[in-house]
Amino acid sequence: MQIRDGLRRQAPSATGAMRSPMSAMMLAMFATMASFYVAGRLWQDAQNRVYLIKELDRRTGQGRSAISVDDTLKVVSCRQQGKRLASLEMELAAAKHEGFVGKYTSETNATHSRKKPLVVIGIMTSFGRKNYRDAVRKSWLPTGSLLKKLEDEKGIAVRFIVGRSANRGDRFDREIDDENRSTNDFVILDDHTESDEELPKKTKRYFANAAETFDAEFYAKVNDDIYINVDTLSAMLETHWDKPRVYIGCMKSGEVFSEATHKWYEPDWWKFGDGKSYFRHASGEMFIVSRAVAQFISINRSVLRTYAHDDVSVGSWMIGLAVKHVNEAKLCCSSWPSGAMCSAL
Repeated sequence: MQIRDGLRRQAPSATGAMRSPMSAMMLAMFATMASFYVAGRLWQDAQNRVYLIKELDRRTGQGRSAISVDDTLKVVSCRQQGKRLASLEMELAAAKHEGFVGKYTSETNATHSRKKPLVVIGIMTSFGRKNYRDAVRKSWLPTGSLLKKLEDEKGIAVRFIVGRSANRGDRFDREIDDENRSTNDFVILDDHTESDEELPKKTKRYFANAAETFDAEFYAKVNDDIYINVDTLSAMLETHWDKPRVYIGCMKSGEVFSEATHKWYEPDWWKFGDGKSYFRHASGEMFIVSRAVAQFISINRSVLRTYAHDDVSVGSWMIGLAVKHVNEAKLCCSSWPSGAMCSAL
């Protein structure tokens, strides 16, 4: 009896001993599964963050993050000073070896010399306006070798600016290509579809393209029905070299039209306040910006807002910048004041 009682008393402890390793094993398996679960969630969260960052970059500028106005102007100013210093050093070296060198020479070596433009003039034109372009060529814009001479000797580079047809490769595109092969005085914006409604975007693309293509002091936009006195223009621009950020034009303001049937209708009229009056901006017939301003447009083109009219659009970009507004009466092309630089043809 004592033996049996002893066995009975020992039995529960043996069962407990068997359960204890089983519980430890279950706990270990649970902990392992929990570890895999947590690790999986952390990896999935990391992947989601990478995707969201890439998607944000794509939507805010195809991988190019927008930078602040102050930072942009600082970068532009540094680049401008660096380029000017390099230009002066090259001019000094060339002067020592060859004597006097023209003011606009930026590159000189043993094989060739390239003139740096004082101003790049983009003439906004479109399909079906060949008569206007021919009138410009006959009045103030030289052709052939004389066009190159104007750029080399006076530092004035002039190009007609046009986009592409909505039906790529159609008759309109072919006519522009044929004309350009004959005159070689176009810049064709392949990424722009030609349309009257898209003129503000076209003007933005022109400044961005010109800033990337030409290392000039100034960049001008002009319509294809305007006459320009290039000598008077050069003399005026030389007085503004000391202004790194300048916006020159026939400054105006005026009423914002909210009626959809009006010629100058502005769909975003409500953004201009209860008085419905535009801020001061240069008239659209012709206006000029300095190199730093053109580079700012080029850098920030993906985030710069456009309105219904290109002159208002460019003026809106200038409001938030440390830009010198120059009201130049000689650029009021609709009139002809003494010593004017431009006039409607």
